[in-house]
Amino acid sequence: MAGDSSIAVVLLLTDLLLFVAAVETPEVPSMPPWYVAVPLNIAMVVPLVFRRKATLWSAYLVLLIGIPHGALELGAASAFAVMISIYSVLVYVGRKQGLLYLVATLVTSGVQLWVDPPEDVWVLAIIGIFSSALCWTLGEFAGARRAYHEEVEARLHLLETERDQATRIAVGEERGRIARELHDVVAHAVSVMVVQADGASYAVDGNPEMAKRALRTISETGRGALAELRRLLDVLRSDGDDEPRVPQPDASALTDLADRIRQAGVPVTLAIGSDVLAGLPAGVSLGVYRIVQESLTNTLKHAGQGAQAEVLVRREADVIDVRVTDDGAGRAKQLLPTATKTGSHGAPSGPRRLTVPGGNGLIGMKERANVFGGTLEVGPAPGGGWQVHARLPVRLAT
Repeated sequence: MAGDSSIAVVLLLTDLLLFVAAVETPEVPSMPPWYVAVPLNIAMVVPLVFRRKATLWSAYLVLLIGIPHGALELGAASAFAVMISIYSVLVYVGRKQGLLYLVATLVTSGVQLWVDPPEDVWVLAIIGIFSSALCWTLGEFAGARRAYHEEVEARLHLLETERDQATRIAVGEERGRIARELHDVVAHAVSVMVVQADGASYAVDGNPEMAKRALRTISETGRGALAELRRLLDVLRSDGDDEPRVPQPDASALTDLADRIRQAGVPVTLAIGSDVLAGLPAGVSLGVYRIVQESLTNTLKHAGQGAQAEVLVRREADVIDVRVTDDGAGRAKQLLPTATKTGSHGAPSGPRRLTVPGGNGLIGMKERANVFGGTLEVGPAPGGGWQVHARLPVRLAT
């Protein structure tokens, strides 16, 4: 409002000076008294101060007050104020309202010239038309630049929003990846350590040598888990990419994984096709290892004593097929149908339902399969026990 107030003050001072000069000049026809001229001059320019905030009200007040101001010939403020209002309505309101205001201005000016025509009426009419056209042209130019800037600001805001959304998505994906890695490392290691610790507690008196082997397995498993946890923490804490990294396990480490599970007390049969690991992308290879690791960990925890596991990894064209099965009863019992609820007359009140587990391990395996556009099927095996079947495309990951 500071700039608009300055414009109003300049127009007011100009009209006051013209009024004083006319009063002091004998040749000029009689002017209205000062207590009429001064308030009317002030009222003529005040609406200009609010031309940006209340554009239509300001413009039509200028047009209304300009009628007595121009009829009394109090100065040029009425003409300039109307021209400024034409520009303001076009820029801040719109072309339709601007056109209506322009027509109202031309009609009002035409009526005033027809009621009280001056000697140079045609000159004044031409000047008024050209002035209105100039103000309209300036308004069109300013309106176009204003619309352009608004469009640029909207696009910048949209880009910032998309960038924030992309950042949130990236952070969520990274948190999910870290959660999967932590779960795979900790759950597997702790499961092996618990089983070995239970076995050592039973064998410590009757078979000290077996207890020592179990304790060595616990120690080696714990050290391996700590090493992987330190690697993950180093990745999280590091800001640079020039520091050495410990390679993550891949499908070639399935033999060592099977040996650790065998030492934990679950016989594992491992069958890997001869051409499976050839040219296998690192991400898919890690996914195969983690899926097998989580499946064998679940067998170790839930299959029960005496259970055996079988791991089959094959390559079919551009798909890696991973199947892990066990013949244990621990997880199968957990999935047996519960007692059927009956109604008041002894009739069954609902169908039998199976409880499918949905822990972090299963979620992590599903996420790993989905990352590469693969599929994962988990459930009871046809002949009893438990089965995990994953298919990971190789072409999509390259």
